[in-house]
Amino acid sequence: MSVIKSFSVGDGDMFYINHNSDNFTTIDCCYSDDDNKETNFEEMKQLANKKGITRFISTHPDEDHIKGIEAFSEKVGIVNFYCVDNQAIKEDETDNFKKYCELRDSDKAYYVYEGCRRKWMNVSSDERGCAGINYLWPITSDEDFQDALEKVKKGNGYNNISPIFTYSIQNGVEIMWMGDIEHDFLEKVKDKIEWPEIDILFAPHHGRDSGKVPEDILKKLKPHIVIIGEAPSEYLNYYPGYNTITQNSAGDIVFNCSDGYVDIYIEKESYSYDTDFLENKSKSDCSYGHYLGSFKTKNA
Repeated sequence: MSVIKSFSVGDGDMFYINHNSDNFTTIDCCYSDDDNKETNFEEMKQLANKKGITRFISTHPDEDHIKGIEAFSEKVGIVNFYCVDNQAIKEDETDNFKKYCELRDSDKAYYVYEGCRRKWMNVSSDERGCAGINYLWPITSDEDFQDALEKVKKGNGYNNISPIFTYSIQNGVEIMWMGDIEHDFLEKVKDKIEWPEIDILFAPHHGRDSGKVPEDILKKLKPHIVIIGEAPSEYLNYYPGYNTITQNSAGDIVFNCSDGYVDIYIEKESYSYDTDFLENKSKSDCSYGHYLGSFKTKNA
């Protein structure tokens, strides 16, 4: 089985995937000195140390996706740093942004793009299985993406260099991340991307209306669940017509994925939104949190 955890870190993103292979993946970082990061960093360190391959995927260098990356690098470690190839600058450079640039420009960096293939990311070997991570975007030669790269070179528009990628298990779950890519940008590039059917979508831009995935894309993705992030409620789009879990009410969310099924656990027992789309609901709570329910994946 594999375990995906979405941390409740306020207006920001941080995830890990403890793969059902010899891989451990972190996606983004959002922790300040005031947060309870020590416990979470230690959890991730313990899990990562049991794996032969670890990677950090950085969707883009906004502060709410790189805050605490310097401390993460020191305490957990970053061996492989995945990002789009960019020359982003900022007028006011934080220590986190400086660390991002250091990693981006180092020999630890691997620059991602649509269809990229890499050993143990999505190519298995006799030594170990792969992580099941595949990139649908960016198409680096695309004019709209090139425009986005030009903007970050001038110190703005970081959201739209976010990649689009999936994590999948054979005969099991398929999950999609889009970073903070914006609605208007998605409208421009949507016909250039091959959209698969998925089980779980992490709504871009923390679920903000400005990052709302266009309806024609959603009809192709057919997500079983949309996870809405922790932006202030007045800015959220609640994806009417789709099953949702809202992280600012649920807290940390854990997806325990086995062949054909996903068990969902949440931090806050008080979460009371409609969960009729989930099965079971009879399992006991465990170290992952309070059991919310399960669902059968499309590839089961």
